[in-house]
Amino acid sequence: MAKKSSLSDPIFCDEQKAREWLEKRLWPQGPICPKCGVVDEATLLKGESTRPGLYQCNACRKPFSVTVGTLYERSKIPLNKWLAATYLLQSSKKGISALQIHRTLGVSKKTAWFLMHRIRESLRPAASTAPMGGGGGAVEVDETFYGQAEIKTGATGTHAMNKVLSLVDRESGEARSFVVTDLDWNTLGPILRANIAKEARLMTDEAAYYRRAKLDFPAHESVNHRKEEWARGDISTNTVEGFYSVMKRGLRGIYQHVGSQHLHRYVAEFDFRYTNREACGVDDQERFERSIPGIQGKRLTYRRTRRSEEAASRPW
Repeated sequence: MAKKSSLSDPIFCDEQKAREWLEKRLWPQGPICPKCGVVDEATLLKGESTRPGLYQCNACRKPFSVTVGTLYERSKIPLNKWLAATYLLQSSKKGISALQIHRTLGVSKKTAWFLMHRIRESLRPAASTAPMGGGGGAVEVDETFYGQAEIKTGATGTHAMNKVLSLVDRESGEARSFVVTDLDWNTLGPILRANIAKEARLMTDEAAYYRRAKLDFPAHESVNHRKEEWARGDISTNTVEGFYSVMKRGLRGIYQHVGSQHLHRYVAEFDFRYTNREACGVDDQERFERSIPGIQGKRLTYRRTRRSEEAASRPW
């Protein structure tokens, strides 16, 4: 018998089922009022002119729904399509294009493009994320280049490749990537100090900008790629380079044209899937469910998505 498609799940086909599913995930103890924070003290409104899923807080009397204060607030896209798009993104190892979402879910190309950017925004980590390599674990650090970034120099401007710095924790399998403007210790040092525990075993290549890392990370070791040294014992950057191979295949093969102003969201997408991959015991369904809490407290307007912006609210 053929296996039943995951997209046949009612939460991807029925908006009411999708809302009920989301309420259980975000409100395990009952409805939470976004205005006063009272838990499980709200009444479901059932008037004929009342939109489905609307509650009224018994404490402050303010109306609210499960989408208030989330990525989905005020969206005209049915909630089941939001969830279906999120599942498709999380179950595609190298990503899924907005055109494919447009064809699969029956939304416009413009809507699909905006929808996917909002989902990627929800995958960006919180600033309070714990440091990597706690307890002396190994953390590999490397950098790569992708696409063209315009650098304003007077009236015209020059072009250089976008720079991406990535950190991979060998023990937990977690990846964190950052789009950076320069490759020097003044830029990289604060990122490493904010994201890696001081006692971690830091592993890099021989690049000159890592020479000062020993001052902050006494257990810093490196391999010399110029001398064709790819590993020395368990010291290598092979794990982070394996992460780059997946990310670059997705950026070049699926997305193809990624603007500098949006690159930080794309790398957040690859970080999340890599951190929650099958090798870490996470299947497609669990990865999808783990991504849902990230929608809380994040709003991304179409104007803010369209305009060229620096990677704001960076977690370092």
